[in-house]
Amino acid sequence: MSVRVLVVDDQELVRTGFRMILSAADEIEVVGEASNGLEAVSLARSLTPDVILMDVRMPELDGISATREIVTDRRANGPRVVMLTTFDLDEYVYDALRAGASGFLLKDLPANQLVAGVRTAAAGETLLAPAITRRLIEEFVTPPAEMPPGLGELTPRELEVLRYVARGLSNAEIAHELIIGEATVKTHVTRMLMKLGLRDRVQGVVLAYEAGITTPARRSRIRD
Repeated sequence: MSVRVLVVDDQELVRTGFRMILSAADEIEVVGEASNGLEAVSLARSLTPDVILMDVRMPELDGISATREIVTDRRANGPRVVMLTTFDLDEYVYDALRAGASGFLLKDLPANQLVAGVRTAAAGETLLAPAITRRLIEEFVTPPAEMPPGLGELTPRELEVLRYVARGLSNAEIAHELIIGEATVKTHVTRMLMKLGLRDRVQGVVLAYEAGITTPARRSRIRD
Protein backbone atom coordinates (compact mmCIF):
# COMPACT_ATOMS: atom_id res chain seq x y z
CA MET A 1 0.00 0.00 0.00
CA SER A 2 1.16 3.53 -0.76
CA VAL A 3 2.17 5.96 1.98
CA ARG A 4 -0.31 8.84 1.78
CA VAL A 5 1.34 12.22 2.37
CA LEU A 6 -0.02 15.71 3.02
CA VAL A 7 2.45 18.55 2.34
CA VAL A 8 1.95 21.72 4.39
CA ASP A 9 4.00 24.85 3.70
CA ASP A 10 3.13 28.48 3.04
CA GLN A 11 5.58 28.62 0.11
CA GLU A 12 4.18 27.18 -3.10
CA LEU A 13 7.66 26.49 -4.46
CA VAL A 14 8.49 24.30 -1.47
CA ARG A 15 5.23 22.36 -1.77
CA THR A 16 5.74 21.84 -5.50
CA GLY A 17 9.29 20.61 -5.03
CA PHE A 18 8.32 18.16 -2.32
CA ARG A 19 5.37 16.91 -4.34
CA MET A 20 7.58 16.25 -7.38
CA ILE A 21 10.17 14.37 -5.33
CA LEU A 22 7.68 12.25 -3.41
CA SER A 23 5.42 11.52 -6.40
CA ALA A 24 8.41 10.09 -8.25
CA ALA A 25 9.11 7.62 -5.43
CA ASP A 26 7.63 4.14 -5.33
CA GLU A 27 4.69 3.55 -2.99
CA ILE A 28 4.33 7.19 -1.94
CA GLU A 29 1.31 9.28 -2.90
CA VAL A 30 0.91 12.99 -2.20
CA VAL A 31 -2.81 13.25 -1.48
CA GLY A 32 -2.97 16.98 -0.78
CA GLU A 33 -1.29 20.30 -0.10
CA ALA A 34 -2.03 23.06 2.41
CA SER A 35 -0.62 26.58 2.70
CA ASN A 36 -1.42 27.18 6.38
CA GLY A 37 -2.27 25.39 9.61
CA LEU A 38 -6.02 25.76 9.32
CA GLU A 39 -6.03 24.09 5.91
CA ALA A 40 -3.75 21.38 7.31
CA VAL A 41 -6.17 20.53 10.13
CA SER A 42 -9.12 20.42 7.73
CA LEU A 43 -7.32 18.25 5.16
CA ALA A 44 -5.95 15.93 7.85
CA ARG A 45 -9.55 15.17 8.82
CA SER A 46 -10.88 14.72 5.28
CA LEU A 47 -7.90 12.96 3.67
CA THR A 48 -6.54 11.00 6.68
CA PRO A 49 -2.95 10.90 5.40
CA ASP A 50 -0.35 8.58 6.88
CA VAL A 51 2.33 11.28 7.08
CA ILE A 52 2.06 15.07 7.23
CA LEU A 53 5.06 17.21 6.34
CA MET A 54 4.38 20.35 8.39
CA ASP A 55 6.09 23.73 8.14
CA VAL A 56 6.70 25.42 11.49
CA ARG A 57 5.95 29.06 10.72
CA MET A 58 2.77 29.73 8.74
CA PRO A 59 -0.08 32.27 8.64
CA GLU A 60 -3.57 31.63 10.02
CA LEU A 61 -2.39 28.81 12.30
CA ASP A 62 1.25 27.88 12.96
CA GLY A 63 2.59 24.37 12.53
CA ILE A 64 2.88 23.69 16.25
CA SER A 65 -0.75 24.54 16.97
CA ALA A 66 -1.86 22.61 13.90
CA THR A 67 0.15 19.58 15.00
CA ARG A 68 -1.37 19.70 18.47
CA GLU A 69 -4.88 19.73 16.99
CA ILE A 70 -4.21 16.97 14.48
CA VAL A 71 -2.58 14.44 16.81
CA THR A 72 -5.48 14.72 19.27
CA ASP A 73 -8.24 14.62 16.62
CA ARG A 74 -9.61 11.12 16.10
CA ARG A 75 -11.02 12.15 12.73
CA ALA A 76 -7.47 12.53 11.43
CA ASN A 77 -6.83 8.85 12.24
CA GLY A 78 -3.41 9.32 13.87
CA PRO A 79 -1.08 10.56 11.11
CA ARG A 80 2.64 10.98 11.79
CA VAL A 81 3.51 14.66 11.71
CA VAL A 82 7.03 15.53 10.59
CA MET A 83 8.11 19.14 11.01
CA LEU A 84 9.89 21.01 8.21
CA THR A 85 12.46 23.53 9.34
CA THR A 86 15.40 25.54 8.07
CA PHE A 87 17.49 25.19 11.23
CA ASP A 88 17.96 22.02 13.26
CA LEU A 89 18.47 23.94 16.53
CA ASP A 90 15.11 25.65 16.60
CA GLU A 91 13.03 26.20 19.73
CA TYR A 92 9.88 25.91 17.62
CA VAL A 93 10.97 22.41 16.59
CA TYR A 94 11.38 21.41 20.23
CA ASP A 95 7.93 22.80 21.04
CA ALA A 96 6.52 20.83 18.10
CA LEU A 97 8.05 17.60 19.42
CA ARG A 98 6.39 18.27 22.77
CA ALA A 99 3.11 18.88 20.91
CA GLY A 100 3.24 15.41 19.33
CA ALA A 101 5.37 15.64 16.19
CA SER A 102 7.25 12.45 15.33
CA GLY A 103 10.43 14.17 14.22
CA PHE A 104 11.70 16.82 11.86
CA LEU A 105 13.43 17.24 8.51
CA LEU A 106 15.49 20.12 7.19
CA LYS A 107 14.00 21.78 4.12
CA ASP A 108 17.25 21.62 2.17
CA LEU A 109 17.87 17.90 2.64
CA PRO A 110 18.66 15.70 -0.41
CA ALA A 111 15.72 14.14 -2.26
CA ASN A 112 16.62 10.58 -1.22
CA GLN A 113 16.65 11.59 2.45
CA LEU A 114 13.22 13.20 2.12
CA VAL A 115 11.81 9.97 0.69
CA ALA A 116 13.55 7.88 3.35
CA GLY A 117 12.26 10.20 6.06
CA VAL A 118 8.66 9.84 4.92
CA ARG A 119 8.98 6.06 4.85
CA THR A 120 10.59 6.02 8.30
CA ALA A 121 7.79 8.13 9.76
CA ALA A 122 5.11 5.98 8.11
CA ALA A 123 6.69 2.89 9.67
CA GLY A 124 6.17 4.43 13.11
CA GLU A 125 9.84 5.11 13.76
CA THR A 126 11.36 8.40 14.88
CA LEU A 127 13.15 11.01 12.80
CA LEU A 128 15.57 12.24 15.41
CA ALA A 129 19.29 11.62 15.22
CA PRO A 130 20.62 11.13 18.78
CA ALA A 131 23.23 13.90 18.40
CA ILE A 132 20.65 16.45 17.25
CA THR A 133 18.22 15.33 19.94
CA ARG A 134 20.81 15.97 22.64
CA ARG A 135 21.60 19.40 21.21
CA LEU A 136 17.91 20.33 21.16
CA ILE A 137 17.45 19.10 24.71
CA GLU A 138 20.53 20.92 26.00
CA GLU A 139 19.34 24.12 24.38
CA PHE A 140 15.66 24.17 25.21
CA VAL A 141 14.65 21.63 27.89
CA THR A 142 12.78 23.06 30.87
CA PRO A 143 11.98 20.74 33.82
CA PRO A 144 8.26 20.53 34.60
CA ALA A 145 6.85 21.86 37.87
CA GLU A 146 5.85 18.34 38.89
CA MET A 147 6.63 14.78 37.83
CA PRO A 148 4.65 13.52 34.82
CA PRO A 149 1.69 11.28 35.71
CA GLY A 150 2.33 7.59 35.15
CA LEU A 151 6.06 7.76 35.77
CA GLY A 152 5.69 6.03 39.11
CA GLU A 153 3.79 3.17 37.44
CA LEU A 154 6.77 2.11 35.34
CA THR A 155 8.52 -1.10 36.32
CA PRO A 156 12.31 -0.95 36.83
CA ARG A 157 12.76 -2.62 33.43
CA GLU A 158 10.42 -0.16 31.69
CA LEU A 159 12.31 2.73 33.29
CA GLU A 160 15.57 1.24 32.05
CA VAL A 161 14.15 0.92 28.55
CA LEU A 162 13.01 4.56 28.68
CA ARG A 163 16.57 5.64 29.45
CA TYR A 164 17.84 3.77 26.40
CA VAL A 165 15.07 5.23 24.23
CA ALA A 166 16.13 8.70 25.40
CA ARG A 167 19.67 7.95 24.25
CA GLY A 168 18.34 7.25 20.77
CA LEU A 169 18.79 3.47 20.73
CA SER A 170 16.62 1.32 18.48
CA ASN A 171 14.75 -1.73 19.76
CA ALA A 172 17.48 -3.98 18.38
CA GLU A 173 20.21 -1.98 20.12
CA ILE A 174 18.29 -1.98 23.41
CA ALA A 175 17.81 -5.73 23.12
CA HIS A 176 21.57 -6.12 22.68
CA GLU A 177 22.32 -3.95 25.72
CA LEU A 178 19.83 -5.75 27.97
CA ILE A 179 20.46 -9.22 26.50
CA ILE A 180 16.76 -9.81 25.84
CA GLY A 181 14.69 -10.40 22.72
CA GLU A 182 13.75 -7.54 20.43
CA ALA A 183 10.07 -8.49 20.71
CA THR A 184 10.36 -8.16 24.49
CA VAL A 185 11.85 -4.69 24.11
CA LYS A 186 8.97 -3.72 21.81
CA THR A 187 6.50 -4.87 24.47
CA HIS A 188 8.28 -2.83 27.16
CA VAL A 189 8.28 0.26 24.92
CA THR A 190 4.58 -0.13 24.15
CA ARG A 191 3.65 -0.52 27.82
CA MET A 192 5.91 2.35 28.85
CA LEU A 193 4.34 4.72 26.33
CA MET A 194 0.84 3.62 27.32
CA LYS A 195 1.45 4.19 31.04
CA LEU A 196 2.90 7.64 30.36
CA GLY A 197 0.12 8.57 27.94
CA LEU A 198 2.57 9.20 25.09
CA ARG A 199 1.92 8.60 21.41
CA ASP A 200 5.46 7.67 20.32
CA ARG A 201 9.13 7.41 21.23
CA VAL A 202 9.88 11.06 20.49
CA GLN A 203 7.62 12.20 23.31
CA GLY A 204 9.32 9.59 25.49
CA VAL A 205 12.69 11.19 24.75
CA VAL A 206 11.41 14.65 25.66
CA LEU A 207 9.79 13.42 28.87
CA ALA A 208 12.90 11.51 29.95
CA TYR A 209 15.04 14.65 29.77
CA GLU A 210 12.45 16.98 31.25
CA ALA A 211 11.84 14.61 34.19
CA GLY A 212 15.57 14.22 34.82
CA ILE A 213 15.56 10.49 34.07
CA THR A 214 18.27 11.22 31.53
CA THR A 215 20.32 14.39 31.75
CA PRO A 216 22.20 16.31 29.05
CA ALA A 217 25.96 16.19 29.17
CA ARG A 218 26.02 19.94 29.47
CA ARG A 219 23.71 22.96 29.46
CA SER A 220 24.50 25.40 26.68
CA ARG A 221 22.07 28.02 27.92
CA ILE A 222 20.53 28.85 31.28
CA ARG A 223 16.88 29.72 31.10
CA ASP A 224 15.09 31.93 33.61
